[in-house]
Amino acid sequence: MNRQRVQLEFEKYVSHYDTADPKIRLKIEHTYKVADLCERIARSLSMSEEEITAAWICGMLHDIGRFEQVHRFHTFIDAESVDHAKFGAELLFGEKKLIFRFLDKTDWHERIRDAIYWHSAYRLPDSLKEDPFCQILRDADKLDILRVNLETPLEDIYNVTTEDLRQSMVTPEVMDAVKEHHTVLRSVKKTPVDHVVGHICLTFELVYPESRKIVRKQGYLDRMMHFESKNPKTLEQFGQIREEMQRYLK
Repeated sequence: MNRQRVQLEFEKYVSHYDTADPKIRLKIEHTYKVADLCERIARSLSMSEEEITAAWICGMLHDIGRFEQVHRFHTFIDAESVDHAKFGAELLFGEKKLIFRFLDKTDWHERIRDAIYWHSAYRLPDSLKEDPFCQILRDADKLDILRVNLETPLEDIYNVTTEDLRQSMVTPEVMDAVKEHHTVLRSVKKTPVDHVVGHICLTFELVYPESRKIVRKQGYLDRMMHFESKNPKTLEQFGQIREEMQRYLK
């Protein structure tokens, strides 16, 4: 597994998309950030150098489906387009075998595929719950999504107007997920601000001590929980969200 080759081929792949598009730029930066976080978490687990490289590669390839998703559908919302994780796994390991641009045939292919395929799923299947590569990638992805939500206009991420975003309320089902300390199913997100809260709730699912250490140091979570709504009722909801998260992190 050659990191230089993986990075070079990734750069070649994304060069075919419109890098002036903020969504494309966002996902390029996100890819590198997630790969670095995968490596950091893997090192915290005292993995071998080969395992650490495999974890890094999972990060580099995890969102390969996003670029074609944006090109075809102009959105990151899977419910309105395709499941980007499964789509990416199919691009890499399906009929086109795109994976061979990045890696020769190795014993790692199946585990890398599983990590990519399941990285955004609500829950891992029982057979993969003990697979560290799946869990490392899921943690790393969640951690950087918090950054993305602070450094990128939410209107660009969610394809909504500023007015809709700032006036919308959190739906009861999403607030239930906050109170129950778990992630939010895509199917229950109804309003623009539901997506913001859904990303906040990713914190509830972090697996590794290093991941929880990182989320505390980042500061992104706290800033997200102080979302600047123009709706007084939504501001009350975010007060409740901060209380629940403080309770959980303690």
